[in-house]
Amino acid sequence: MINSRIQIGLIAGVLIALGVGLTLYKAVSLNLPLLPGEYREVWTVESKTSFTPAKGPVNVELRLPASLAGWVILDEHFVSSGFGFSIIEASDAVSTARWTRQSLDRPTTLYYKMQIYRERSDRALPNMAADVPTKPLLEADQQAAMDRLIDRIAEQSSDNESFALLLVQELLRDSQDQDRLFLLSSYADNSLALMLDTLAMANISAHELRGIELEDGRRRQTLSSLLEVRSAGQWFVINPQTGRVGLPANFFIWQRGDGAILNITGGRNSSLEFALVSNSLPAKAVLGMEQRADEFALLDFSIYTLPVEQQGVFKGLLLIPVAALVVVVMRLLVGVKTSGTFMPILIALAFIQTTLLVGLIIFLGLIGTGLWIRSYLSRLNLLLVARVAAVVIMVILMMAALAVTSYKLGLDQVLTVTFFPTVIVAWTIERMSILWEEEGGHEVLIQGSGSLLVAVLAYLAMSNHWVEHLTFNFPELTLSLLGVILLLGKYTGYRLSELYRFRDMAGK
Repeated sequence: MINSRIQIGLIAGVLIALGVGLTLYKAVSLNLPLLPGEYREVWTVESKTSFTPAKGPVNVELRLPASLAGWVILDEHFVSSGFGFSIIEASDAVSTARWTRQSLDRPTTLYYKMQIYRERSDRALPNMAADVPTKPLLEADQQAAMDRLIDRIAEQSSDNESFALLLVQELLRDSQDQDRLFLLSSYADNSLALMLDTLAMANISAHELRGIELEDGRRRQTLSSLLEVRSAGQWFVINPQTGRVGLPANFFIWQRGDGAILNITGGRNSSLEFALVSNSLPAKAVLGMEQRADEFALLDFSIYTLPVEQQGVFKGLLLIPVAALVVVVMRLLVGVKTSGTFMPILIALAFIQTTLLVGLIIFLGLIGTGLWIRSYLSRLNLLLVARVAAVVIMVILMMAALAVTSYKLGLDQVLTVTFFPTVIVAWTIERMSILWEEEGGHEVLIQGSGSLLVAVLAYLAMSNHWVEHLTFNFPELTLSLLGVILLLGKYTGYRLSELYRFRDMAGK
């Protein structure tokens, strides 16, 4: 019978070899780079069209984006299982994806996925002809209020551009102007629609620019809108929410001009949402990997085949084994004491969202205040379950108070306090309180400091760009990490802290 040490060695060796072998295979055969930043940043954008069918045939039309403002569409995929599918090319170079079906009896989601990258930094949009503005039909009181608003802004402007900028600033300004308040209320606070109608009434060509604000890992993202106005024969872009001029660098244009993006016949309760994920990867490698997915299906463990929403989730989850390895090394080899095994990992995950310095301040503040509250509750002789529940509620109240206070003070970074795991913070307070009562404050300081040290080291490892790149593109390396952890689990020698403790005996 093979003893456990040999079994662990064999299993760990197989896991390490398998992980490294699959990684080298993908690097050589699929041309995936082992080092990040070698090529352009590639975004994967996935749209989800969800709806509930009504009686009769179903017809879904989704307007597709074009390559504008330096963006290039590398590849497109459509999911149309059970539907007839076609792409309609219009005369204005605008394409529309069409899904059709004779009948449908359950809510359905249709997917469209594309990969894009920015080919050039220039965000200039091609010039396009301006349509004659169509003036809106207004009630007499609305017409009078809009005329007064136009006359007042026209006196302060010199051209169409300055008129549009003053109009946006006027509608964003928190004033008690009666015309402004009346028009906003009549438009149900839809300031963009009011801006477009006001510009049309002033004979200025303008339209809505709809697109996606690219942010890594976002799920259930919706379309955002910008305002594009024509002045002196050129078009310029204004953000109707901030009044800033110019196309944002992270804005991918989906539609330029009027018209609906999504049309559904034979359905109701429709929604259009987007999931986003970015990765430093050469464009040709991404295309080659997807085009050859069937050929290498048994060996290619890439998560690119998952929906983008799940890709964003796994991008964070695949970093947890790295943090687990840090915890194992620090506890088994170095001998650092921590308050629990997984608490440093969860704290490190929170640090990724809050940044390290802000996260440390928030965590120390919550733990310190929580310990003080816990010491008071212990005097009331509450049972354990009720005491922990009370601490959880107090932690939530402290987080809410901290978030509200920071928002009032304009400290946006502190708002990320919500990323801290509430239950884990409460249990940490409870465990440290019990430890204080049983072992004293010195032991609490040792374990608390050890937990923070390990959490900081895990954060530094997880936030490393090279580590992020490897875990996302080569998830099979997790097998190698598992093998290393299994080997460390059989270590029975001295820890570094013990060597330091008995250093005087070594010299005798």
